[in-house]
Amino acid sequence: MNKVERESFLKSFLLFFTSLSMLIGTLFYINFTKEIHTLDEKLLSEMRVCSFNLKCKQFHIDFIEHQGEELYSLYKDKYGLSSYYPLIGSTKNIMLLHLDRQSYNKEITQLKSDNIWRFSAVLAIVFILSILFSIYALYPLRNALLLTQEFIKDILHDFNTPLATLRLNSSMLKKEIGENEKVNRIEQSVENVLSLQKHLRSYLNNHDMQKEEFELGTILKEQVYLVEKNYTDIHFSVDAKDIKLLTNKEAFTRILSNIISNAAKYNKRNGYVNIVYEKNSKILNIIDSGKGINNPKRIFDRFYKEQDRGIGIGLHIVKKLCDELGIKISVDSKLESSTTFSLDISKLTLH
Repeated sequence: MNKVERESFLKSFLLFFTSLSMLIGTLFYINFTKEIHTLDEKLLSEMRVCSFNLKCKQFHIDFIEHQGEELYSLYKDKYGLSSYYPLIGSTKNIMLLHLDRQSYNKEITQLKSDNIWRFSAVLAIVFILSILFSIYALYPLRNALLLTQEFIKDILHDFNTPLATLRLNSSMLKKEIGENEKVNRIEQSVENVLSLQKHLRSYLNNHDMQKEEFELGTILKEQVYLVEKNYTDIHFSVDAKDIKLLTNKEAFTRILSNIISNAAKYNKRNGYVNIVYEKNSKILNIIDSGKGINNPKRIFDRFYKEQDRGIGIGLHIVKKLCDELGIKISVDSKLESSTTFSLDISKLTLH
């Protein structure tokens, strides 16, 4: 189950379970208040019987002067329950039957206990039904996602033939006519499509289920080696030793590749790219001396770009991959000065 499916399952479950729980809780509360009323009626009935035969141990019996109390009615206060009854042959005095608050609370507590047990049992059933409902509701989404992913994979595979033809013909054309700006733009466009293809292939994989152990410094040096050949005027430095990570290597490599290549691509002449790992905070910083970013808050938005080069989807996929691997990514940039990408990889680091 990937991230989208987990999110859909969780939201469906919470919606179904919370709604039914609130409804059932309300019904149980209404039923509980009715049961209290029924208990009061039952106690009042027992008091009436007791007023005739006086055979009742649970009630305290007393005789008081009649001061306008309503007979045959139940009075409830902080001391307990009381009811008043006439005495045959007397108009001045009446009989008082009283149930102390402690005994009454014991009856209420028993009602609460019974209702809590019944509510818990019903809630457990609702919990199971919510899981089954969420799984059932997830099937159409899962089938649609699988169909979409398969379709994208087929399209990406079909890209190979026309792209290979474009690269071959542009290379042959360059040999015939020499360096040409239009041919260079064609080649750059082909490289952009190839880069997008790699990003999409990486993003479609279920990375969180494929973890392996590897050394951070080795991966960083490999990525720097691939990039620095094309940017000989940029100085690269890597400071990350003896750091073991446990995560999906392909996705993590894709994240580093994109950020490091961007740091070089949008850098200044004779600039630098410094990669530093902070052991205390377990944050990997990729710092460049480039042009900076006008709007760092939007840099991860789909299709957002501040340069003519690229198509504005690379960093969006980087953010998605970071979320999938449990990496917190942030960016701090100063125009015409520097840009720092910070990756919090504490969840991936082996202690």
